[in-house]
Amino acid sequence: MSSPRALRLNAEDNVVIAVDEIRPGDQPRNAPAALARVPKGHKMASAPIEAGAPILKFGQIIGFASKPIAPGEWVHEHNVEMRDFARDYRFCEAAKPEPLLPLEQRATFQGYRRANGKAGTRNYLAILTSVNCSATVARLIAREAERSGMLEDYSNVDGVIALVHGTGCGMAAKGEGFDIFKRTQWGYAVNPNVAGVILVGLGCEVFQIGRMKEEYGIVENDLFQTMTIQATGGTKKTIEAGLAQIRDMLPIVNRAQREPIPASELMLALQCGGSDGYSGITANPALGIAADILVRHGGTAILSETPEIYGAEHLLTRRAATREIGEKLVDLIHWWEDYTARNHGEMNNNPSPGNKAGGLTTILEKSLGAAAKGGGTVLNGVYRYAEPVTAKGFVFMDTPGYDPVSATGQVAGGANILAFTTGRGSAYGCKPTPSIKLATNSDTYRRMVDDMDINCGDILDGVGLEEKGQEIFEKVLAVASGEKSKSEALGYGDAEFVPWQVGATM
Repeated sequence: MSSPRALRLNAEDNVVIAVDEIRPGDQPRNAPAALARVPKGHKMASAPIEAGAPILKFGQIIGFASKPIAPGEWVHEHNVEMRDFARDYRFCEAAKPEPLLPLEQRATFQGYRRANGKAGTRNYLAILTSVNCSATVARLIAREAERSGMLEDYSNVDGVIALVHGTGCGMAAKGEGFDIFKRTQWGYAVNPNVAGVILVGLGCEVFQIGRMKEEYGIVENDLFQTMTIQATGGTKKTIEAGLAQIRDMLPIVNRAQREPIPASELMLALQCGGSDGYSGITANPALGIAADILVRHGGTAILSETPEIYGAEHLLTRRAATREIGEKLVDLIHWWEDYTARNHGEMNNNPSPGNKAGGLTTILEKSLGAAAKGGGTVLNGVYRYAEPVTAKGFVFMDTPGYDPVSATGQVAGGANILAFTTGRGSAYGCKPTPSIKLATNSDTYRRMVDDMDINCGDILDGVGLEEKGQEIFEKVLAVASGEKSKSEALGYGDAEFVPWQVGATM
């Protein structure tokens, strides 16, 4: 019987990663004999670790020994603790721009060129709501549009989607929370995957449609219409009015035709959820390579989830194009430390129970793996939640780690394609931006094959990271060109619009 496999990720590490389950007495190659069972994806001490000494994985600190740990012991929550430690940010030290590929070598996809010059990968008609009070009406309009068969004659329209939420009132009419919500709403309205918009309100809410139109200089036209239930005359009349607007918009939206568009017009949202001990070894670094390839083709990749780069931010500041960009990222980390403290939490509340069951012990360990999604190119910008992303190349957006909230910010920022890595098996999809699911291990891929687009678990069996990164990039181009992702085929995306609520609910 062959020995179980274990990986040492860096010569300085004092732990190895169990690729296979390790039982007491097993001795993987280049590792000590196991003193206890070590589940798949978990860590085993490869050297003596004194109490208080750092635990090293990826050559970085992921925690500190809470008691002496002998070689061969299982290393997890029972003997690892969090402590604060200084990070050396070394701003811009590793910012080495890679040249873009020559124009004739750059990839293209089949997308929709919009009047403002942006490029869409989907062609939706969206019903947005200013407040939760209009959510049911928006859903009923979308449902009746689908049921009526009115879409059957418009093959270029991907669908009518109702993007509803739980806020818009009971909130302050100014300040950080209101600004975030306003940016999110407008960001979805102008996302290039949305060709037509109907914005439905109640009428008396804090988030007034008229105020948003005034602040953004919005003039209603054939593809942007607004109404409120109170002014229109109630639920039935609003549904009828919404359906009439859809009938008028559909022929216009349907005129859009896919055409060859440079991959430089792709804005790829990078997400991970249901992470495990394999995430930072397989799917995340492979996605990072795909992001690097996209950047070389002139495109944009957005890393987010600020709480999930905590402890790895010093690796990103070294790649910042300017010191100002790096310091902006560090300021976000300090904001989150204060935010969690004043809400009686701590940064190490993340990882989740599922993450821990999959082998992740601390937020430091999770962050080091999560940051790998960002590849290795220069960090060209740091953006607030839902702020329009204008820079090309690799950028960062401040978002929570909670996947639907994080992805909502990225889509509001302009992302027209999304890649989502998962180890435990996340059930997530997105509209209007299609989501490609990458499994970190073969067990999850086989168990949830109807949800997963790509298996990255075969990296553990010898498939190269570069090869897998190229496979992911080619899948991004295919889905951007109209191929349905697994989550799209299953119908995900209608319930995943979740704006970040920062302020008080009153």
